[in-house]
Amino acid sequence: MFANTTDADSFLHINPPFRAEHIGSLLRPSYLLEQRARFQAGTCTAEELRATEDAAIAAAVKVQQSAGLQTITDGEMRRGAFYEGIFERLDGMSNLVRPIETFKAYLPYVQFFIKAGLKEVPSMYCTGRIRRPEEGVYVRDFEYLTSLVPPQDVGKLKVSVCGPTWMHLRHGPESTYDTAVYATDDAYFADLVQGYREELRALYAAGCRNIQFDDPTFAFFCADSTIKGMEKAGVDWQQLLDMYIQVYNSILQERPADLTIGLHTCRGNYQGMHYCEGGYDRIAKKLFNELRVDCYYLEYDTERAGDLEPLKNLPQSKMVVLGLVTTKTGELESIEELQDAIDEAADLIAQGSPKRSRAYALNQICISPQCGFASVAEGNPITEEEQRAKLALVVEAARKILE
Repeated sequence: MFANTTDADSFLHINPPFRAEHIGSLLRPSYLLEQRARFQAGTCTAEELRATEDAAIAAAVKVQQSAGLQTITDGEMRRGAFYEGIFERLDGMSNLVRPIETFKAYLPYVQFFIKAGLKEVPSMYCTGRIRRPEEGVYVRDFEYLTSLVPPQDVGKLKVSVCGPTWMHLRHGPESTYDTAVYATDDAYFADLVQGYREELRALYAAGCRNIQFDDPTFAFFCADSTIKGMEKAGVDWQQLLDMYIQVYNSILQERPADLTIGLHTCRGNYQGMHYCEGGYDRIAKKLFNELRVDCYYLEYDTERAGDLEPLKNLPQSKMVVLGLVTTKTGELESIEELQDAIDEAADLIAQGSPKRSRAYALNQICISPQCGFASVAEGNPITEEEQRAKLALVVEAARKILE
């Protein structure tokens, strides 16, 4: 367990998150995409690819700094997709091309696979006991990122991590792990939880104080199509939701009070497309009150995310980062639009239980783009200039409305 821990739910975490936030991924430069293609073709070495990634990360840091952001990430330059980085590095996990039948057909993005005519999709399968590798998962990457900022800014760096539920949601217990290795979900998640705990502990020891879990899982519970599909398949969605919340809480048990944990959940962000729709109403009470994270990065850039009413469930001890600026198109939102949404959110949060002053409610709000600019390496249909303008808009709006 972590040392020197306190009850992380007893106070409001802020700075981080900062008033102007962003989710993490940035557009990959063409030279990085070209180098990765050469690596996959076997015409450049892993060391040469990493050197190119290092250069792209250094450039990404400058983009964030020039926009006025305090939160700095590596732009996910080392990943082909947001969910890469942890499962494939854990001992006991195998990266295989899986038949489409091993995916849950009721998931909106799996429906996309089926409609596209895909018969097989790469994914992970647990073939042995899960263990965190001795060299760690993200620590080396984080240490490089720390070398690019002044020492006083290391605590502002953010590491984004794929959520622990991702593979289980896609495949269910029958296709997530070999039952000769794990007989039950409880056994599988016990070792997975331990691996995540160890990684968070190592990141903390390296100076990391800001971790964001990326997990669209919870947004899929907001979609009527998913719930209907689960019910038809005989899956108790409420029990599954409870289990996923408990998995997170087990990972975060006895974490240090000065380690900020956020959860980002969205409805899909594949080259400008989304996979599902539906507001947070169905899950808001449990998500905001039972999941022991400090802040929620919520997608709110279009009507597909529903209204702001679920924010009434936000407890006094937590922050919400409103994703009001879209990354799916280059069209720039106005300060007035953002002001209206933030005003409405503050009014609703103030009406929560227990009621609180509007000033207190406003203090619980940050603003960000609704998702990353490149959840997959190909990126969204937006230019680097438009990306820069979006980031600058978030900073300007935060200064004018929230500070």
